[in-house]
Amino acid sequence: MDAEKSSNSSFEDLSNLNEQERAELASSVPESTQVKTLDKEQPATAGQRDEQPENDEATAAKEEKDSEPEIMDILGNGTLLKKVIKKGRSEWRPQSKDLVTISYTGRLDDGTVVEDQQNVVVQIDDVEVVQGLDMALKLMNEGEVAEVTVNPRFAYGELGLKDPTEHDPVVRSVPPNATITYTVELISMREESDIEARTYASRKEIGNKKRLRGNYWMKRQEYNLSIQSYRRALEYLDDAVSAGGMMESGAGSVELTTAELQDLLEDRMKVYNNLALAQLKVSAHEAALKSVDHVLKCQPNNTKALYRKGKILDAKGDTAGAITLLQKAATIDVDDKLIQSELSKLILKSKREARNERDLYQKMLGQAQKLEQKTKVAPAAQNNESSKIMMWGYLVGTILIGVVGVAIFRYNNS
Repeated sequence: MDAEKSSNSSFEDLSNLNEQERAELASSVPESTQVKTLDKEQPATAGQRDEQPENDEATAAKEEKDSEPEIMDILGNGTLLKKVIKKGRSEWRPQSKDLVTISYTGRLDDGTVVEDQQNVVVQIDDVEVVQGLDMALKLMNEGEVAEVTVNPRFAYGELGLKDPTEHDPVVRSVPPNATITYTVELISMREESDIEARTYASRKEIGNKKRLRGNYWMKRQEYNLSIQSYRRALEYLDDAVSAGGMMESGAGSVELTTAELQDLLEDRMKVYNNLALAQLKVSAHEAALKSVDHVLKCQPNNTKALYRKGKILDAKGDTAGAITLLQKAATIDVDDKLIQSELSKLILKSKREARNERDLYQKMLGQAQKLEQKTKVAPAAQNNESSKIMMWGYLVGTILIGVVGVAIFRYNNS
């Protein structure tokens, strides 16, 4: 069997050799082959050792570069940038209307801290923080820490923020056209619960929080954002109570006291009044009329609503209707200087419009009379022209007859 294997195989089985046979076999291997084998087993030369650290440094630099967090250009124009500092503990991201708990610090380019909030709850897409930060939160995972750089357009804009109030998140004034870099941590998130499942106190609290946020945007002349906040406030404050004074809440149907009903009504009227003003500012006149009519339906003598409806009608070109409303408002509140001033302006405007209409009517009447006279004169002029032509015809004919007569007379006497 061994003889057959040895004769038929292209290699020799070396597993059964003793030490002497191994030594003899090694001595028979060419020297060049032994050198090559030794070279592979020997450690690197000095030159090779010098090159090794360089390769290690290049690899480390590449790994460091690869490990640098990528900067996300959220809007694609460099105005809103996001960089992950610490990855989140899950892949979940908040959706619109979700409630998130966050901590954040905002700094100017020189490092000055202008905002510092810890463990605050905000609602996504309800612009309860600056618009840029609100947009970036939807791109963060739960537990993530990120750096968000916000252009002035999506922060405090050209106005900045001079006098912070208790409702503002800033700790000091923000200069105009300031870029703010936020370090923000998304601590936790949860879905918004059904509004109907909330208690009266909860709905009132959240609704007024959103109303105040709408007032904040109104003050900054961000009218579209204020409209957004006011509409969200009404979702919590409006249609909450049935005609019988019952409200559906998490505890079932709850009967509200007279004071609670009146309080809720006042809150809703404030929102509708301010919503009408914001809609007027963006020339949404029909929507503004609907909003202010909600107020006047419940409170016909609400002077603020009468005044604003008058302004809306004036903007629509109904000066007479606006005067009627402001006169009613002035009768109710005789000491309101703003109503008196606006009413005086409208009365002057009405007189000016009447005078312009009268002048226009007279001008149109004068043009009509001139046109009528021109129409009457035209036939007479036409008749005069015909008479002149006939007279010239007669004259020319007479001259020709005379000339012919003289010629005949001379011919006969020649």
